[in-house]
Amino acid sequence: MGSHEVSERSRRLLATLVRAYIETGEPVSSQLLARQSGLGLSSATVRNILAQLEDGGYVHQPHTSSGRVPTDRGYRVFVDLLLESRKRVRTPTVVETHLREQAERSPLLDDVLASVSHFVSRAAKHVGFALSGTPSAVLQRLEFVPLGGSRILVVVVSRGSQVTQKVVDAGEDLTPDELVQAANYLNTEFAGLPLLDVREAVLERLRQERTLYDQLLTRALRLARSTLEEIPKHQTFYVEGAASLLDGPTQEGISLATLRALVEMMEEKERLVHLLNEYIEGPGLTIVIGAEHAARDLRPFSLIAATEVDGTTTRTVGVIGPTRMHYSRPIALVDGTTQAVSRVLRDAN
Repeated sequence: MGSHEVSERSRRLLATLVRAYIETGEPVSSQLLARQSGLGLSSATVRNILAQLEDGGYVHQPHTSSGRVPTDRGYRVFVDLLLESRKRVRTPTVVETHLREQAERSPLLDDVLASVSHFVSRAAKHVGFALSGTPSAVLQRLEFVPLGGSRILVVVVSRGSQVTQKVVDAGEDLTPDELVQAANYLNTEFAGLPLLDVREAVLERLRQERTLYDQLLTRALRLARSTLEEIPKHQTFYVEGAASLLDGPTQEGISLATLRALVEMMEEKERLVHLLNEYIEGPGLTIVIGAEHAARDLRPFSLIAATEVDGTTTRTVGVIGPTRMHYSRPIALVDGTTQAVSRVLRDAN
């Protein structure tokens, strides 16, 4: 059941409940909702609506004698309602001034992004991150040229006629016909895919036992692995704010083991970047709440990110915090900061 399947009256009542719970951290009673919702409802009517919301999985009652608290699905309805009524605002002057001062000291992208992740983390009091990347080149074709013995010149032609050459050692003498067969196989299988995706697919196929029984297939994949193993990821990523995880989430029922897992993910970076790449489909806001996360480690948290595309470069600024957060504040913060980063970097260059 999605947000659009909840009646307008129920959505407004649920929004009141979520706001009250975010403020206090305490279960919200029907009496309080009757007073604060502005809907002119009696406590009995409120209780009936809450029972329907509970049946739909939007709220739950921790104890039989207590009020209700929102579930992840309830937070989603609340956030969707926020986004419907939200107006995009220009970045506060203090944010852009801070970024321009940093760009004047060093216009390098890495320095600006490091400053952004630090600033966002401090402003939101959550984990803050900044990600910038250009798309991986797309494979057009591979060619293998024998150089004598086991040495081979590999020519990688990417879309846009970009050519990269690399000499690899095949570990065995190969005939020109064998090299042509290997190239034909790889081009048939992988032409049109980003080189990073080709590399991942090659590694996966090499892990499959059946390739051991096909000499041509195995040879082609090993040549491709040698060729593609050093492709740069074309992404810059900064993340800060591990200390902020100790200032509140432990009171939200988030265990120290879960906090430790998130800190480890922050330190690894690659796994977090991989998740972000899966979540972010284009420019605009990306909000992932609790159980919507693919990674179990992140399910006690919400992720809010804003993405801008500037030519071939994609920039994302975001935060990660407990599901019980003041969503409107970090949404405005990351959206405005992402816009500011793009303006500042354009002006600096």
